[in-house]
Amino acid sequence: MKEILLAVVVGLWATAAIAHSPLEATTPADQSIITEMPLELFLNFKNTIRLTRVVMTNSDKPGIDLDLDGNKKFLSEHRIPVPPMGSGIYLIEWRGLGADGHALKGSFGFSVK
Repeated sequence: MKEILLAVVVGLWATAAIAHSPLEATTPADQSIITEMPLELFLNFKNTIRLTRVVMTNSDKPGIDLDLDGNKKFLSEHRIPVPPMGSGIYLIEWRGLGADGHALKGSFGFSVK
């Protein structure tokens, strides 16, 4: 009986883990140091996700919501234009909805010298 219960729990956990859409890569890469401000951010997810909010903060300046007009669909790759804000340490915080209905969020950062 314990084996059956354990198998069910492991099966449900594995299904839930597969259903999510983790962020696989970004450009600029997380924790990278670059010499020029990029014109856009690139977020690559394992599965499709619809971004609902992306906020960019530069050092001690207030965060700004980035324009997601071109990213309203469920996609695995999102390109988001960014305004020129100069050098500094940037934090990108994102929120979205996975195709499976799960709310997702995360962050990454980079520096512009």
